[in-house]
Amino acid sequence: MRRSAATLAAVVALGVGLTGCAKSDPVAGTDEAQTHPVVHAMGTTQVPVHPQRVVVLDTDKIDSALSLGIVPVGAATAGESEGLPTYLGDKVSSIKTVGLLTEPDLEAITALKPDLIMGSKFRQEKFYDELSAIAPTVFTEKVGITWKDNFLLDGEALGKAQEAKDLLAGYETRAKEVGTKIGDPAAKKISIVRFRATEIRVYGPESFSGIVMGDVGLGRPERQLLADKDDKRFDKVSPERMGEVDGDVIFVCAFGEKAVAQQAQVTAGNLWKNLSAVKAGKAYTVEDETWMTGIGVTAAGKILDDVQKYLIAA
Repeated sequence: MRRSAATLAAVVALGVGLTGCAKSDPVAGTDEAQTHPVVHAMGTTQVPVHPQRVVVLDTDKIDSALSLGIVPVGAATAGESEGLPTYLGDKVSSIKTVGLLTEPDLEAITALKPDLIMGSKFRQEKFYDELSAIAPTVFTEKVGITWKDNFLLDGEALGKAQEAKDLLAGYETRAKEVGTKIGDPAAKKISIVRFRATEIRVYGPESFSGIVMGDVGLGRPERQLLADKDDKRFDKVSPERMGEVDGDVIFVCAFGEKAVAQQAQVTAGNLWKNLSAVKAGKAYTVEDETWMTGIGVTAAGKILDDVQKYLIAA
């Protein structure tokens, strides 16, 4: 929830005071005392060389931090999901929730006494000044299409720049290897479908999962290239036009309980059942939090797991 300016000022002042009492001042010249400049979507911020108490305000930032061996003290959640991503395992058990991606709880963030806040201009631009009053704050510009650049920037902010480069290179190498194992990946037209509470989407080449498909070298149905669209992340499809989601293989997921119910209703109908991929037994339900909301190197690896499982013969 968002607090009033007066309340926030008092909370920030209290947080600063508590931070000063929590531990002795760092010794000059130590890593703890040092900062480095990070250029990001909102400007340049001096960030601790080795931040210890990180709060993350987007799902990709949770993935980034944990992929790099840093457990955030707090994280915002994606609204309709229940809690933090399960694909990251027990690593998330100690993380406190601090509101929603679109409405972070500033008071809860302050109470955690962070030394770094990581978020997204796309989602939290209007909160930037208030967050910066709490702790050094670094924002990436967009989500999805720039996920690799975002990961590298997150790595820089976390003091793990080289580790981020290495992890990303490892993912890209594996993606190519998976494509090689498939044989002729471009010949397989992969459809990506997502059910939401009020709409059905197909995902294009500039979505997170679409980029992973491209890294493997997989083909996409003509409809999902979104060639005539400025936004090539996704497009909407009505339940009456299910023919547009067909492909050689369909990967399908749902965001939230209402979307799961809609998925069950649509996929029980004849329009879905008559799709060629469905008839061939090649429509696979996958996890929304890895294919859609993870948007990080660990989530991308989980997508590769699914591709390998369903497209490469054992």
